[in-house]
Parts: sequence; structure tokens; C-alpha cells
Amino acid sequence: MRGVAVAVIVFGSLPFILVRPWIGILMWAWIGLMNPHRLSWGFAYNYPFAMIIGVTTLVGWLISREPKHPPWNGLVIMLVVFNLWMVFTSFFMLNPVEGWHEWDKVVKVQLMTFVTMMLIQNRKRLHWLVWVIAGSVGFFGVKGGLFTIMTGGHYMVLGPPHSFMPGNTEIGLALSMTLPLFRYLQLSATNKWVRRGLGAAMALTGIAIIGTYSRGAFLAGGVMGVMLLAKSRKRALIGLGLLAVAATMYHFMPEKYFHKMDTIETYKQDRSALGRINAWWFAFHLANARPITGGGFETFTPELFKKYAPEPDNYHDSHSIYFEILGEHGYPGLAIFLTIGILAWRYGSWTVRQCRDRPDLKWAGDLAAMLQVSLAAYAVGGAFLGLAYFDLAWYLIALQVVTRVIVERTLTVDGRAAEAKPRVAHEFVRRAGALADGGH
Repeated sequence: MRGVAVAVIVFGSLPFILVRPWIGILMWAWIGLMNPHRLSWGFAYNYPFAMIIGVTTLVGWLISREPKHPPWNGLVIMLVVFNLWMVFTSFFMLNPVEGWHEWDKVVKVQLMTFVTMMLIQNRKRLHWLVWVIAGSVGFFGVKGGLFTIMTGGHYMVLGPPHSFMPGNTEIGLALSMTLPLFRYLQLSATNKWVRRGLGAAMALTGIAIIGTYSRGAFLAGGVMGVMLLAKSRKRALIGLGLLAVAATMYHFMPEKYFHKMDTIETYKQDRSALGRINAWWFAFHLANARPITGGGFETFTPELFKKYAPEPDNYHDSHSIYFEILGEHGYPGLAIFLTIGILAWRYGSWTVRQCRDRPDLKWAGDLAAMLQVSLAAYAVGGAFLGLAYFDLAWYLIALQVVTRVIVERTLTVDGRAAEAKPRVAHEFVRRAGALADGGH
């Protein structure tokens, strides 16, 4: 029945997507992040729902009057440069068979990122997209939090299979990136029951992050909590919530959880941690050997480890967004990737400043600040995970771009209106004077 339900929702949405292609972005985010078909059995499990939604969205966009180019600014230009660089390095891949397959997946994510920025260009659409993203990933936070409580924290929280976040570490990072979006929705909600429900979702998501048993998620969640306290309005409430989650962790989680977290300090005795460091050295040595192009997509292979890794037989995946980009796209690719992150942060700071004294734009300032918190969690947690092409991260960047564009547009319109008022008043006085002179 689950598979049938997903199929009915997807195919039922297609006519609406053709008329309003921005709905396709919502459906694409739902399928890509929540992976509801992976929670079913039978035909739906491997059915290409994402491809059907993506093609329908592109057709609807092409035949619509929606913008046919993204909002051009420095961050969008760097996104274009990054994609062009990935295409360039792909012609020098050391593992072309698997590399081109990975390139195909990455291109789809990047293409829909640009389409998102073209179709989500007003507050209503932006707000709906945040709801879909938060709900899609937050579903596993609420479910995982309840699971952790019901099992006494003795079992790991895992993500949806065959997705970007199937394991405990991946879902832990995703939840750390999503919790701030719940906070934005809570700040903008007017119904008290919606606010309370979102507060409960935040608490359960925090518990689920702990329940993943992931050291990377522990660090990302810790940074996210501190940033959430610093960036959010009504900080006392956030502080009480963080204390409640910390107290729950301390008194509720079993001893084996704390033993796992203690290995952060004793990483030299942990073979898994040493394997990650070996993978980082591999990326460093490979980048030094091929500083411009790196090894291309899917370059972290056992065969290449034998040539570039300090411990040739201790094979691990990249386990870091930074070393993943460095190993696969060289030093220029890493520089572009870091520039995108820095610009996304600066765009958020600009939006927060511009909205500070504008009650009508308070929502935009809240969203930009929470996106910064999410990106900070990604920057920290991503240091221990090979999720450089994670679609959630690119959604956050697209949301930051769109939020700034909406604020810029509003400020421009208000500025023109303010300039027009003196001109209208001056013209009125001039004509009134002319009439008076004529009458005299």
C-alpha cells in the first residue's frame, strides 16, 4: 500500500507540475530527500519517480513564462564555475567507468539546484520549499527520536536505504542541518499548535542526532546548537531546549554511547579514525601528483590507494567533503568549493543586516540566519563525511541565494517608491502654483 500511495501522489501531481512547474521542485525535494519509495516494497522501491518528476518539471518550466535564467550574482557565478570545473576534470578521470556514473548523479542534483533558483523566486514558494525540505528529512528526526526513547538508546538511528544518507553518520549530519529549518518555521508560524508541534519536532530531532551514535553528528550537532543559540531570536527558549536535550543524553543514553564518544579524544587508538586519516593523506598525495585536475569522480578506490595512500591496504572512502573535492577535482576545485561556502555565509550575513530594522522582512532575516546555522553544521560534520555532492547542502545554498534576491527586490521597489514620493509632491506644488498664478 505504501508503494501505491507514493505512485498515486507522484502521478497525480504531474498535471499540476506542468501548469505550475515550481510544484515540481517541491516534489523533487520530497522524493530526493525523504525517499518515500524506499520505505515501501514491491514495484515502487526501484521505480524512477525522481526521473519522471524531473522531466515533467523541466518540460513545465520550458513551456511556462517562468524565468529562464538564474538570478545572476557572485554566488551563482561561482556555482556555474564549479560545475564547469567538474566537467573539465571529468575528462581526466582515473576511474572513468564508475566516475561517469557518479558524474551523471551529480549533474542531476546541480541542474535541479539551478532550476530551483529560477522557479522559487517569491516568499510563498520559498516557504513551501522549506516546509518540504524540513519535513522530508525531519520525518527521520521525529521517527528516530521516538525510536531512541522507546529503545532506551541501545540501537542506532539510520536513514533511508539507497539514498545520500543511509547510514547513522549521514543521517546524523542531515538532521543537524535540518533542525535549524524547523526553528525558522517555528519563528514564522502564527498558530500556537503549529509552533508547539515544531518545538516537539526539534526536541525529537535533537534526540535522534544523539541516537545515531555518530561522532561526526555529535560534533556537527554541538556546533549547530551553539550557533542556533547565537543566531536565533528568543534565545532563552532555545537555551532551555538545549539543556533539556543534553540532560536527556546524560541520564538516558547507555554507557556504550559515551564510550563511543570518548574515542574522539583517543582517535589514535581507533582503527576507523586512522582509516579516515589515511584516506585524507591519500587525497593529499593524489592532489599533489595531479594538482590541477585531481583524480576525477570516484577516485577513492582500493587500486589507487595502493599507489597514493600511506597505508596502501587500509582503504576507506573520502570521509571528508574537503578531501573528497581535493582528491577528485584538485586544488582549483577545492578553492572554488570553499569560495561557494564563504559566499553563502556572507550572503546570509548581508540579508540579516538588511532585514534587522524591517519588520516586514523579519522572516527573511530569520531564514538567512538559520541557513547559516545549517551550513555551519555541514561545514563541521562534512569534515568527517564524503558528502560534497549532498543535495540537501545545495538546497541550502539555493535557498540563501533566493532569500537574498527577494530582499534585494523588495528594497529596490521600496527605494523607488521613496524616491517617487518627493517627485510627486514637488510636481503637485508646481502645478498648484501654476494654477494659482493663472487664476491671479
